Amino acid sequence: MGPDDTHAPSDSTREVSLIDGPELPEALQELRPDHPGYRPRHVAVIGNSAASLRNFRIPLIREILSRGHRVTVLAPDLSAEEARLFREVGADGAAYSLSPAGLNPLRDLRDTVRLAAQLRSLGAEIVLSYTPKCNIFGSLAAFLAGTERRYALVAGLGYMFGDSAASRLKYRLTKPLVKLLYRLALRRCDRVFFQNPDDLDELVNAGVVERRRCERVYGSGVDLDEFPVVPQAAAPLSFVMVARLLREKGVLDFVAAARTVKQRHPAARFILVGGPADNPDSISSADAQQWHAEGLIEWAGEVRDVRPYLRQAAVFVLPSYYREGTPRSTLEAMACGRAVITTRSPGCKETVIDGRTGYLVPPRDPQALAAAMLRFLDEPSLVETMGRESRALCEALYDVRSVNRQMLESMSLPAA
Repeated sequence: MGPDDTHAPSDSTREVSLIDGPELPEALQELRPDHPGYRPRHVAVIGNSAASLRNFRIPLIREILSRGHRVTVLAPDLSAEEARLFREVGADGAAYSLSPAGLNPLRDLRDTVRLAAQLRSLGAEIVLSYTPKCNIFGSLAAFLAGTERRYALVAGLGYMFGDSAASRLKYRLTKPLVKLLYRLALRRCDRVFFQNPDDLDELVNAGVVERRRCERVYGSGVDLDEFPVVPQAAAPLSFVMVARLLREKGVLDFVAAARTVKQRHPAARFILVGGPADNPDSISSADAQQWHAEGLIEWAGEVRDVRPYLRQAAVFVLPSYYREGTPRSTLEAMACGRAVITTRSPGCKETVIDGRTGYLVPPRDPQALAAAMLRFLDEPSLVETMGRESRALCEALYDVRSVNRQMLESMSLPAA
């Protein structure tokens, strides 16, 4: 397989034709703004946190609003301040009841019924949910509420489908239940968007969702104006990782590789950006501070704006074996013109053309990761040439405007 074959289309990854003009089904022609019977729709976007909606869905919300529709965002932790921020964008906001982690059948059933009543009260006609729990219970609530259409965005399968989760008795016992819930929910969706082909194939092959309902999109996209190409940082070479402090994100591998590389190139910099997570797989702040004190890495903690750190980067690194959708952190680095080292894990491997925009390494292999880092240190010209190709790949596939356009046309929300 040549480098370009990495992104060759297949039945599971092809994009469906965008709905436009005569291709819009007759029953939905009134959704076209130029149709005499056109009226704006009320779209509810359901997420598991206000921060996630703010960080990842604002461009999509703005695009829906620009097409003349009303948007209400729903998050369990929506504060008055967060609601004000969404109002400034033009969207309404509402809190709803959700236990973000864990499975408590009685609590989840109660929350689903309450959310269905809330969606009816709001008058939501179209619902888009994302994150695993919202896709399950948000889609079921929308079905119970009798919404006109329902959509789910699978932005990674997460913990339950990750490699390390398979070794835990708790996840082995609950995974069949999660698949059953997914099946109940996703089969009631008009379309299910997947950010990588592995997740799509896994759920289709498991009988969770029919392939005809599925569509591949290229991540959440990235705003190429917000993340422009910036000059490469001056020597010494810097390797930057942006991620929550989760073992499955490959944090321990990043630190181990830094230890190996520093034996040959002690001046090389390794910058870790991200804070601990509310997750049993999380690494503590104390561990990160210890690595910082040792001089192995520079730990920046959690930040609101990663761009200053991407400006310092020569190479972006994400050695994840988490079930990513398409990592937004990688897309932002690509947009800035950074070469990337990541793993051959679902969601990660699609972001790199191996040997052209960066390097793919096996997951959980810090020695292979260190070897890839050393190639840049031994041949620094690769930083610029691969970074330029990385930006070109981002422009071709991951522009947020193209991603949002594809989703909204598939949701029968065409532009005027």
